[in-house]
Amino acid sequence: MPQSSVKESANEDARLARLTEICLALPEATRKVVGPHASFSVRDKKFAYFLDNHHGDGIVAMTCRVLPGDNSALSAANPKHFYIPAYLGPRGWVALRLDVGPIDWKEVAALVTWSYKRTAPKRLAALVREST
Repeated sequence: MPQSSVKESANEDARLARLTEICLALPEATRKVVGPHASFSVRDKKFAYFLDNHHGDGIVAMTCRVLPGDNSALSAANPKHFYIPAYLGPRGWVALRLDVGPIDWKEVAALVTWSYKRTAPKRLAALVREST
């Protein structure tokens, strides 16, 4: 069973708890929490982040890898929900806001799964079905 690197607390943000559930269901995925943020990795390679007020931006979001150019396309098509995150955006990451409107957890799971499959070793990636 996947393990988190920290014990989840009863007062943990519900959005982080749900993202953690999605991410840690993937083979060999781990979680590391630093302050209000969390990173999700497979064999020390990051595939997703939970950001809460990152550098004082007031936004709660999850970030993940996408194909080159897809981050710009997603943020242009739906700027209310997607944006290009600082530092990570130029390296092919996109952020999905978790603080506006209802959260589409199927969309979150699909993005996380896609990012995981592009980050994980081929043997592990092959064990995961795409979420749709």
